[in-house]
Amino acid sequence: MINLPLNIDYKDKVVVITGAGGLICGAMAHAFAQSGAKVAALDLNEDAVKKLADEIRADGFICNGYKANVLEAEALEEVHKQVLNDFGKCDILINGAGGNNPRATTDNEYQCEAKEGGKSFFDLDSSGVDFVFKLNFQGTLLPTQAFAKDMVENEHGCILNISSMNAYTPLTKIPAYSAAKAGISNFTQWLATHFAGTNIRCNAIAPGFLVSAQNKALLFNEDGTPTARSAKILNSTPTHRFVDADELLGATLFLCDDKAASAITGVVLPIDCGFSSYSGV
Repeated sequence: MINLPLNIDYKDKVVVITGAGGLICGAMAHAFAQSGAKVAALDLNEDAVKKLADEIRADGFICNGYKANVLEAEALEEVHKQVLNDFGKCDILINGAGGNNPRATTDNEYQCEAKEGGKSFFDLDSSGVDFVFKLNFQGTLLPTQAFAKDMVENEHGCILNISSMNAYTPLTKIPAYSAAKAGISNFTQWLATHFAGTNIRCNAIAPGFLVSAQNKALLFNEDGTPTARSAKILNSTPTHRFVDADELLGATLFLCDDKAASAITGVVLPIDCGFSSYSGV
């Protein structure tokens, strides 16, 4: 059980969440389930979403976990059929699958700092860059193709994409991830326009810096002190802290509610502890 920031009734709504095996979307799955929704949790890591579903059901709510590769259209269609059979048509789609890859990351922030034997911009693996773009962009497009059909048939629905603060100002070292997330923000606006006549809204949230199992070693030393990169982030954030995953839930529940956010579509909402508002001086 989690402490919900908003009490919105999602009773009988079918919510499909990709990337639900991760920190952010796992928290969203808990929040929607506690709000009465039937949650379909999708992730390539089947064990993770099965465990998530067990936890949610143990609390008395409704959730099924499904193994799903967001880069395989046919596999997504099969999962779509399973969700239809288990819960019915999708009302809300959370496109949470995404991420970076070391093959698309430089070792140095600036070319003038490149060292022999290190991975500079000129050493980036094209297949790694391609994977990052596919995971983030096609990993949003393909699930939308699979599940938004239900919304068109129902003549209502909501899509929420996960962008990033990288979409506004790219971070050093991760050019592919930054560009891919900028694409997600643009795609969110495109979808909002494309589906405008079908009563489907599409928005995105842009989380700031969170601490997760994936990036903890990059942000903190073994003794718990911030790394140099982490110190830069905190010094560039007016509140001098990281975002907690649960702090994304209020905006998520609000944006997906057809009554509270009925006129909001095509919006990318930063949730960043003020990072985007600070000029550094």
